[in-house]
Amino acid sequence: MPHRIEVTLKEQLLDAEGQSLRQKAKDYFDIDLQQVRTVHIVTIDADLTTEQVERIRSEIFTNPVTQVSSLAPLAVDFDWVLWVGFRPGVRDNPGATAVEAMEDLLHLKLKAGEAVYTSKRYCLKGSGVTRSDAEKIAGELLANDIIQQWAVYDRDHWDPADGIGFVIPKVKLDHRPEVATLSIDSDETLARLSDERSLSLNPNDIPTIRAYFMKTEVQSQRGKVSLSDPTDVELEYISQARSDHCNHNTFGGRFHYKDLASGKEEVIDSLFKTYIEGPTLALKAKKDWVVSVLWDNAGVGRFDEGHNYVITGETHNSPSNMEAYGGAITGIVGIYRDPMGTGKGSKLIMGSYGYCMGPRDYDGDLKPRLHPRRLLDGVIEGVRDGGNKSGIPTPFGQVMFHPGYLGKCLVFVTALGIMPAEIQGEPSDQKTIFPGDLAIMCGGRVGKDGIHGVTASSATFSANTPAGHVQIGDPYTQKKMHDFLIEARDEGLIRFITDNGGGGLSSSIGESARFSNGCDIQLEKVPLKYDGLDQWEIWISESQERMTVAIDPAHLERFMELSRLHAVESTVIGTYTDSGKIHITYNGVTCAYIDLDLLTSAFPQWEFAAEWQPPALRGLKEPVLGLPDNHAALILDMLKRPNICSKEWVCRQYDHEVQGTSVIKPLVGTGRDVPSDAAVIRPVLTSPKGLVFSQALIPMYSAIDAYHMTACTIDEAVRRAVAVGGDPDRFGGVDNFCWPNIHYDERKNPDGRHKAAQLVRSCKALAEMCTTYGIPLLSGKDSMYVDGHLPGRYGETHKVSALETLQFSVSGVMDDVCRCVTMDAKVPGDGVYVVGVTRDELGGSEYYELLGNIGLHVPRVEAGAFEIRYRSVAKAIDQGLLASCHGIYRGGLAVHLALVAMGGELGLEIDLAKVPARGIDREDTMLFSESAGRFIVTVAPENRAAFEALLADQPTACVGRVTEAPILTINGLDGSRLAALTVEEMKAAWKGPFGDLI
Repeated sequence: MPHRIEVTLKEQLLDAEGQSLRQKAKDYFDIDLQQVRTVHIVTIDADLTTEQVERIRSEIFTNPVTQVSSLAPLAVDFDWVLWVGFRPGVRDNPGATAVEAMEDLLHLKLKAGEAVYTSKRYCLKGSGVTRSDAEKIAGELLANDIIQQWAVYDRDHWDPADGIGFVIPKVKLDHRPEVATLSIDSDETLARLSDERSLSLNPNDIPTIRAYFMKTEVQSQRGKVSLSDPTDVELEYISQARSDHCNHNTFGGRFHYKDLASGKEEVIDSLFKTYIEGPTLALKAKKDWVVSVLWDNAGVGRFDEGHNYVITGETHNSPSNMEAYGGAITGIVGIYRDPMGTGKGSKLIMGSYGYCMGPRDYDGDLKPRLHPRRLLDGVIEGVRDGGNKSGIPTPFGQVMFHPGYLGKCLVFVTALGIMPAEIQGEPSDQKTIFPGDLAIMCGGRVGKDGIHGVTASSATFSANTPAGHVQIGDPYTQKKMHDFLIEARDEGLIRFITDNGGGGLSSSIGESARFSNGCDIQLEKVPLKYDGLDQWEIWISESQERMTVAIDPAHLERFMELSRLHAVESTVIGTYTDSGKIHITYNGVTCAYIDLDLLTSAFPQWEFAAEWQPPALRGLKEPVLGLPDNHAALILDMLKRPNICSKEWVCRQYDHEVQGTSVIKPLVGTGRDVPSDAAVIRPVLTSPKGLVFSQALIPMYSAIDAYHMTACTIDEAVRRAVAVGGDPDRFGGVDNFCWPNIHYDERKNPDGRHKAAQLVRSCKALAEMCTTYGIPLLSGKDSMYVDGHLPGRYGETHKVSALETLQFSVSGVMDDVCRCVTMDAKVPGDGVYVVGVTRDELGGSEYYELLGNIGLHVPRVEAGAFEIRYRSVAKAIDQGLLASCHGIYRGGLAVHLALVAMGGELGLEIDLAKVPARGIDREDTMLFSESAGRFIVTVAPENRAAFEALLADQPTACVGRVTEAPILTINGLDGSRLAALTVEEMKAAWKGPFGDLI
């Protein structure tokens, strides 16, 4: 029989979760709640005695100091009760953890089908709250219908003896698994199947797929294993492997590029090979610290003689856009598995984030599925739980707002790991598979979560049908798996390892089998969350926390022993072969038999028309502005801008101190409240060496030219790393592209050719910048189709495309973390210098956006000159000449002078006439231009001569001094007082927009 335990805080204690809901109800909907109490409900569907459940209640689920609990509904005063629980099949992480705790306490194992389910009821007090109000809070603040179910009770319809009753969201599939054979008698038939099964096959691929299955030799071979027409398993496998996500068809495509201004035309055969692979391999040959690039789950660089570091990044846009928390936590724990699956496996040491969202206070006519405010809250929480609960620090991140992301948000996640340079005398970055090696799936089980939307149409819906393709990451299970695999690696038990990410087993087995040239997989051996999954679902499900490992059969006993020791489920699901085939069976019956080389041969290259129309031809002009009459007020207005103001409320939710490696924190300065240019960690605690990490996002420049957006983004990431003491000779890059649809369609995507040209130009800039700066691309990812279709006020549909966006990450080894510097002013009397030239470059700037303009003169990077400048600044830091160093980024000089002052809680006296500049005769241009290549540095009097000598060949000038009085004073070009702002009033403006969220 089922049992229920209810737990809540003692009445005299503050219910933080309830208080947060009260605040959100007021902020979001102007609903006044006097009180909210949260009751946690644990439903145990297991054959246990009341005495056992009572022991579980008192010894596991109740803290006697702070909580009260009961096996009956707790009597909590309310006007309305909102109940929220998971739908069937959605990963219930607390419930799964509870099972382990119960089994440990009672020294038993739950039977098959027995489980623990968690839910909550929120007890609302509010005299004016209506049922409509309660339903709005439940449906729009507490629950997402994709993964959760909810109910509303009023006082009159509440049964105090039964409460919510026993809600058991158990998956029940009245279905016998079977393999379907699918006739493909024509291209039209296969195209129809692609639509019906959501395979998303490219029309140009369809003839190639049919031709393969119609080959006489293939037909003969298939006949020997009792197959003829393709099975659903095979078509799903081909669909996954040929998807743009897995195969990167766009970046491997052929682009016919034309400049409509000059008439120049060229054909680029593969953006990847031309602009990413080629330059990176050329740089790898010159950089002896680059260990492994372009083939594994992540890139590998040398950290020191005994260690390598690992880095990669990707996005999780579409899942997060549908279910913010689940999509984001899946994204972060998913990217963590990439370093775990690189080489023979690495230990995770750091994560980072980048969020691009619609305006948080959006109140326009468009109706996104999740309001940006709720979307951002869920994404923040998902990445937070994924990192904090995995024991992995998150010391760096960014948040960007723009209306273009209303259609689809962007969620960038990056992960770093570290591994021994050698394992059992072999290089740690190398791995392979031999015929006869065992294929083992480790970690979580397989369910319908993570399967594309076809599940909704291939199963009869009922209250017990598992929730669609949504995944909920489980950092606890993954942490156990991580620790187990590191131990197995160190004992030399792992021959090959890769993660089960996009495509699940289909991807991990399909790709790893190439190393031995074949595999035999028995799908009935794959552990399932519940019975009733079809074979194709088992094969392509992306259920989380799984790795695929190849081991020598001689190591099986020890491997399984370690797996049991760490309470990780590991199962042999097949054998690697040299047959040249992917051979999949289910209870001895073949359900897939495909040549491994099918997916690497014969498919046509995707073709794109790319037409570049320069901004002037698109009607962009430089605006004509009147002169501001109050520069001080203007600076405060800029500090309040959503893309400039403090995001302290975000980064304070992330644990950056776990593992004890942080050197430069995410927030620095006297008040530990101003964002650092970059992060520095010390991953090997016995070594003085550090790892610097920075990222940049400036998508707004794409409205003018994605070439300059890309160049400025890379330049900013490099400058951020230099500003804390990074060594430019050791920088590696990670490129993450997010691009709207570039397929031209006169009706559906009329600007597809322009977006394609933007992608070409972005890749050109990427190659040129990386070559000039000497940055090999250690890893990267592309995420296309960042478009959304949103209903409007009157039910009409609006297409909203995200900005062409590149996030660029820089990592690098520094020899001594003691030489790091931060951005805050340190000592009164220090000289304030500006390094680099300010130009009239306000196009796409925050200042123009404030005034409702875009402009034309986008910042341009002079990479050759900047590269020399950055080496000089890096040398100055290494020699200990700088008290502080800070790059000038979004918002321009005035904003970043304010940040330097706020960081040190000291004043600055600045003379604009002394700032190195070219072609500027307006003070607002000088203050807010976003020209690249610039720093603000402070230098002690005794170091000024040495610093000036070192930077003698660079545009550098002492523009003022640090003062004890905490006032930013700026004198204009004519020497008159332009602005005088106290640190207190600047901080009030800067922290104001999101200050109540901390």
